[in-house]
Amino acid sequence: MAARIAGYYLRSVRVLVVEDERKLAHVLTAALQAEHYDVVVAETGEDGFFQANAEVFDLVILDVMLPRRSGFEILQTLRQRGLQTPVLMLTARDSVEDRVLGLDLGADDYLVKPFAFPELLARVRALLRRGRPSDVFRLKAADLEMDTAMRRVARGGRALDLTSREFELLEYLLRQQGHLVSREMLAREVWKEERRGTPLDNVIDVQIARLRKKVDGDTDQTLIHTIRGVGFVLKEGEP
Repeated sequence: MAARIAGYYLRSVRVLVVEDERKLAHVLTAALQAEHYDVVVAETGEDGFFQANAEVFDLVILDVMLPRRSGFEILQTLRQRGLQTPVLMLTARDSVEDRVLGLDLGADDYLVKPFAFPELLARVRALLRRGRPSDVFRLKAADLEMDTAMRRVARGGRALDLTSREFELLEYLLRQQGHLVSREMLAREVWKEERRGTPLDNVIDVQIARLRKKVDGDTDQTLIHTIRGVGFVLKEGEP
C-alpha cells in the first residue's frame, strides 16, 4: 500500500543507520522519522552487516569508525556480495584519501561530521531518487499534484503552465509542505545563492505572487500562504 511521505506517495522507505554513537544515532533517527522514513538502527559493524544482509533497505547510512568492524570493511563486503543499495558514509575524518577510499569501495556519497541535518536529508533524498529510478515521485497537496519526472503540475485536474523557476519554487514548497520556508531558504535552495550581495527578497516576493495566482487564483482553497515578516508555507487550511 502506498504511504504519504513528506508530500510523496510511495511505499514505505526503509533506512538502515549503522552508528555506534548513541546520541547521534538517536538524533539521526528522529530527523529521518520526522520525514516519515522507516528507520532501523545498528550500533556495531557486525550488527549493521547482519541487518543489511538479512533485510531489504532503500538506503544505508554507514559510519566509518565502528567497533569490531569498520564501515569500510562492511561496505567492501556488501559490494562484493552484489548489494546495490545506496550507501551514505559518515565520518569524522576529512582527508582526501579517506573519501577516495570510501568512494572506490562503493560508497554513493560521503558526509563529514559535524554536518547540518538539512544537508543530510537533502543527500538522502538525492540518493533515494538515484537508487530507485522506477519510482515516479509525485508531490501532492489537496487537489494540487506535481509529477517531478514529467515536470507536470495540475490543480483540480487542470494543467498549470509554469515557468522553470515557478516549477522549481513550487517543488521546493511542496517538499517542505506544512513547514515554514524563509526567503533566505528560497534564495539558497531555489536560486542557489549562497552569499547574496544584493537581497533577493523583492524578486522572491514577485515570483511567489505570480505562482500563487496560477496555483490559487481560480480556487476557493488557498494553499500558498504568506507569514508576514517571516516567509511562506504551503499547506491545506490556515497556516
